[in-house]
Amino acid sequence: MRCPFCGHDDSQVKDSRPTEDNSAIRRRRQCEACGARFTTFERIQLRELTVVKSEGRRQSFEREKLERSVIIACRKRPIEPAKIERLVSGIQRQLETSGESEVSASTIGELVMEGLKKLDGVAYIRFASVYRDFTEPRDFEDFAGSIAEAARK
Repeated sequence: MRCPFCGHDDSQVKDSRPTEDNSAIRRRRQCEACGARFTTFERIQLRELTVVKSEGRRQSFEREKLERSVIIACRKRPIEPAKIERLVSGIQRQLETSGESEVSASTIGELVMEGLKKLDGVAYIRFASVYRDFTEPRDFEDFAGSIAEAARK
């Protein structure tokens, strides 16, 4: 593993342990050249996923991009990072076990919406505002109203 500090190619694993949800292995490493310590995460990748965008463009699935969008939606909300990690890992696992190597961006968006709806209402509306491209304040009102109406049923 390349050292992020000096770029040296060799590092030594000092400690390994599973993450809380057992979706990855957390490894503490030490660079053999400069002695700096850093952490890496090793995850199982069941299959290579390709995301098909709405305009037909294809790109490789990036877990970091999914995680970043969920973190932005959850910013300044009382949500534990472990819950965000479980949500992202769950979505990735669903996609990888679906049997498909290509997945539409809208499918990913709907999975995120479903997960955030259960996790935090404000984060759900934040994500929806970008995903559904809200352009007017009225869009927020209508969406929040539909959530409140569904909760009453």
